[in-house]
Amino acid sequence: MQKQLIVQLFLMLFFIGSGEAQNLKFRKDGKFRIVQFTDLHYVAGAEPSKKSISMMEATLDEEKPDLVVFTGDVVVREKNKRGWDEVLQVVISRKIPYIVTLGNHDDESEMKRDEIAAYVVGKPHCVNTRIQLPGVSGYLNGAFTVEGKDGKPAAILYAMDSHAYSKNPKVKGYNWFAPDQVNWYREMSASFKEIYKDTLTALAFFHIPLPEYKLAFDNIKNKRVGVRYENECPPDVNSGMFLAMLEAGDVLGTFVGHDHVNDYLVEYYDIALAYGCWSGSENTYQRHKNGARIIELTEGKREFYTYIRESDGQKIYHVNFPFPKKK
Repeated sequence: MQKQLIVQLFLMLFFIGSGEAQNLKFRKDGKFRIVQFTDLHYVAGAEPSKKSISMMEATLDEEKPDLVVFTGDVVVREKNKRGWDEVLQVVISRKIPYIVTLGNHDDESEMKRDEIAAYVVGKPHCVNTRIQLPGVSGYLNGAFTVEGKDGKPAAILYAMDSHAYSKNPKVKGYNWFAPDQVNWYREMSASFKEIYKDTLTALAFFHIPLPEYKLAFDNIKNKRVGVRYENECPPDVNSGMFLAMLEAGDVLGTFVGHDHVNDYLVEYYDIALAYGCWSGSENTYQRHKNGARIIELTEGKREFYTYIRESDGQKIYHVNFPFPKKK
């Protein structure tokens, strides 16, 4: 079984596009900085959308990240290609690698989900290089390594398609991770452990929050930083992705969007369940200020540092995770 997993991992890394993944490296100071933009709800040519572009440019110029991650609902209306061009040019012009995950609104106008994925992977500096993985539901799923100073993987970044709306007529609301996605994650995590003889620190990025977000925040015993201004909108069906992460033991934090005015991070069984910061404009309902989440990994340590950077440059909700344990 383990030999099969190892073979599968190497095949997946080859087909996913390991060349791009190998370009992700910890800095000489041992840090790797990620900027998460989410829910831009960008509309090409719309005056309000210029605020998103301005915020993104200022954030990238100040934070100087090693990677940008877009966690869904990026371009939501017609002239989709122009919209994606305008959004992605902000990172492409700065030669910053980026990962894209799709939300529930991205494919609601002229481009289908597979067409968006195909368009995005053809862009320069895109880390997602596979439109779809064989036998895995959704688009732009991937596992990408961050190299350490010795040239070997020192961290893992998972990108996952949390889909859009339920396709089961008995279940209303949002869709959920398919069983094959959960199995894919389990197999990838197990393969990494087998090859590198270690549990590498991992982060996971997707759009729709897991059902555990609400469970975690509802329990006042769980440590949290940030605010909940609206009820979480996860799927009604729990297909077991959080349990898979808990049992695998590599994912230290998950980062989502979807609920625009939530920006909290809550600890749940030693995993950080975090929202990004709404990055959009008046094209959709709003947080008081748009912005981004900053996440910084440290090579060789199972920890990360994160905060919200708002559009005016204010930095709030600083967190070193894991939270300190009570003595």
